[in-house]
This record gives sequence, structure tokens and C-alpha cells, in this order.
Amino acid sequence: MNKEKILNLLGIAMRAGKLVTGEELTLRDVRSNQTKFVFVAADASENTRKKIKDKCSYYNVPWNESFIQSEISQAIGRTRMVIGINDQGFATKFKELIKG
Repeated sequence: MNKEKILNLLGIAMRAGKLVTGEELTLRDVRSNQTKFVFVAADASENTRKKIKDKCSYYNVPWNESFIQSEISQAIGRTRMVIGINDQGFATKFKELIKG
């Protein structure tokens, strides 16, 4: 897994308007089947991580927790713990990069 490429792609997706940021907005989009991939910060609270993982598992949305909040925030330019990818093309690329 190339963390630098993933973080750079997160920044591009943010500028392209293909991300939803924050726990509540991401969960809303997961429930409505708009989110295709979710990043949750490894240093997010246990409750937040469990809530995101459970919703993603239920709605068959892949998720990843390989990054800490500061890495995610720096990549997108906002302080966030949870990021949802709402574009299938970006989601597919993230899956490829994570598998290595």
C-alpha cells in the first residue's frame, strides 16, 4: 500500500467534489447507497470506528482505517476523522492502491 499516493488521491477527490466529510454526513450517504468507500481515522474514538464499521458492513461499503486523523486532515485540508468517497472511479482506485 502506497500511503503517499492514496493521500494525494484523497486531495484530488476533495478538489473534485467527490468526497463527503464528517461522521454524520458520511453515515447519511452510506445509508442512501451514495458512498462507495469510507476512510475512518485509526485514532478516532472506539465508538466512532464501531459505528462506521457496522454501517459499512451492513450496507456492503468497503472501508479502511490505515491513516490517522492528521494524515487525512492534511490531505483534504480540513480536520476530519471520517471521509466518504461518493464516486465509483475514485473508490475503485483507492481499493487498488490499498491492495498494493
